[in-house]
Amino acid sequence: MAAIDLPTPAFMDSDELRMLQDAVDQFLSVHADTEALARWREQGYVDRATWEAAGQAGLLGMMIPEAYGGAGADFRYEAILMERLGLRNALNFAVPLHNAAVVPYLVDYANEAQKARWLPGLVTGENILAIAMSEPGAGSDLQSMRTTACKDGDSYVINGQKTFISNGYHANVIIVAAKTDANAGSKGISLFVVDTDKVAGFERGRLLHKLGQEGRDTAELYFSDMRVPADCLLGGEGQGFSMLMAKLPQERLVIGWQAIGMIEAALQATIDYVKDRNAFGKTLFDFQNTQFKLAECKTQATIAKTFLYHCTEQLLAGKLDAATASMAKYWITEAQGKIIDECLQFFGGYGYILDYPIAEMYKDARAFRIYGGANEVMKLLIARSL
Repeated sequence: MAAIDLPTPAFMDSDELRMLQDAVDQFLSVHADTEALARWREQGYVDRATWEAAGQAGLLGMMIPEAYGGAGADFRYEAILMERLGLRNALNFAVPLHNAAVVPYLVDYANEAQKARWLPGLVTGENILAIAMSEPGAGSDLQSMRTTACKDGDSYVINGQKTFISNGYHANVIIVAAKTDANAGSKGISLFVVDTDKVAGFERGRLLHKLGQEGRDTAELYFSDMRVPADCLLGGEGQGFSMLMAKLPQERLVIGWQAIGMIEAALQATIDYVKDRNAFGKTLFDFQNTQFKLAECKTQATIAKTFLYHCTEQLLAGKLDAATASMAKYWITEAQGKIIDECLQFFGGYGYILDYPIAEMYKDARAFRIYGGANEVMKLLIARSL
């Protein structure tokens, strides 16, 4: 029996989705084994060869239209991929960011020339995506960003700094949010697609040393009179904030699906452990406290996944609103933290040893309540709907 034995809803059940699940599991068995996971954490990033292998396996850019090399898939396929990554403790491989958080900006807002220029390489792994929004003084408050982009002839000159950028260490196509009108508030924000290998004035900072998710490369980015062609502007001037707001609900479900995968992995590992571990002449599972605590965890996990299915169905129908997406991100990541904390306790001292995946999950889960909009901001967005 699975950790969450919840019937799969009809909209998530098809031969194609089951085939994808098998393909992802096979890929991870080869490319994300215990040795690879440890290497990613030690070096601070996932090897470029792994990205290229994911491209060869058809796991990159699945939502990119077939005309540009993708599968033309919908969000269900990304949900399967994210959940399997979580179940295998392989979420340091930031494919969900590339696929389901950043690709949609290019699919939905790029013109035909831009799509032909960038999308094919995102399927093969030749290009790796990142999105640069957060700054040292502007995280969840995007309107406070200070990075600027000034029009100069047939180019824009960008100056500023970004931080906490996932995939920032080796992404070579980065969507950069900058202000083209510093006096227009949110209406002055624009988005630029930057080929980092083709511009001067771009610099990557050091890999940031984090509390968890050590293998998910995170870096600072610097722009010093970085000149980009005018045709790198995505949409039009001043449209950046509205595009960001339109895509954030899906990004919050991306976080939710990764969180649910990690919850399931933690629960299954804990159930297996307590049924095998003996104390005072019986297994840990035989104690009523163990059964009650795990019953609570399973209930929370089942509620979380049920709500996530609902939100995913709403997203597919074009009906997911910002408040509901914020509820999903907030509630599921809070449940994630509580459940993994409870699970770690059952491992006793071993739960504090990094050789055990539960310890890695405990560290990795903490950031889920921060990125994609801190949970306090989620509550603010929910409150606005009251």
